[in-house]
Amino acid sequence: MRLQGKVAIVTGGGHGIGAAYCEGLAREGAAVAIAEIDADAAEAVAETLRKDNHQALAVRTDVANEQSARAMAARVLEAFGRIDVLINNAAIFSTVPMSRGTIDEVSPDEWDRMMLVNLKGTFLCCRAVLPAMRTQESGSIINISSGTAFAGPPTRIHYITSKAGILGFTRCLAREEGPRGIRVNTIAPGSTLSEADPTPEMVTFRQERIGARALKRVEYPSDLVGAAIFLASDDSAFITGQTLVVDGGAVML
Repeated sequence: MRLQGKVAIVTGGGHGIGAAYCEGLAREGAAVAIAEIDADAAEAVAETLRKDNHQALAVRTDVANEQSARAMAARVLEAFGRIDVLINNAAIFSTVPMSRGTIDEVSPDEWDRMMLVNLKGTFLCCRAVLPAMRTQESGSIINISSGTAFAGPPTRIHYITSKAGILGFTRCLAREEGPRGIRVNTIAPGSTLSEADPTPEMVTFRQERIGARALKRVEYPSDLVGAAIFLASDDSAFITGQTLVVDGGAVML
């Protein structure tokens, strides 16, 4: 129960890895807000948590919209009275279609949409929760990058660039907010089999990633939950501005 009495927000918490974060945080005692553009999925996760006697709130949120992000923070404060943890998990990737091509195949419109959700969404959600955290003089923000930001594989240049931007954003914000007692860190997952009903093609794609790892198996959402709990809890009270790569040893920094 390392998060007993704390309130956590997980953006994109209605699916895959985001839902796993929500479940893990709740098991550790946190009240969890599922901030998700898919309102039905958010409510389904919240209902599952409530059935297990956890506190949970579904909040439909478009992270790329400033008004929506601010309304999300206000709703969580109204329900729980504080905000201790924000996991910026929402992103265009597995549950939202995107091009997997070279620079010539990614349209400028798709590039802009990727930056809008993956980078601006993180920026807006941080801005939305910071007033509450500053008042408390405490808080943990966990941004989600990707191991691809270090490896730089070909194709998906827009996605990889957005996730590389998260690294610099995290370091700058950690410097800005550290004097107020707010920590900001990053988790960089590896290729993760994250959907409840994966297609055969996706299973094959994830299995092909095994060869680059020191630990020779597929990565699952549950492999990322411990890192999130650690960074959300007081166990990491003197850690900020850091990136924790969770990929079975594919990238070693």
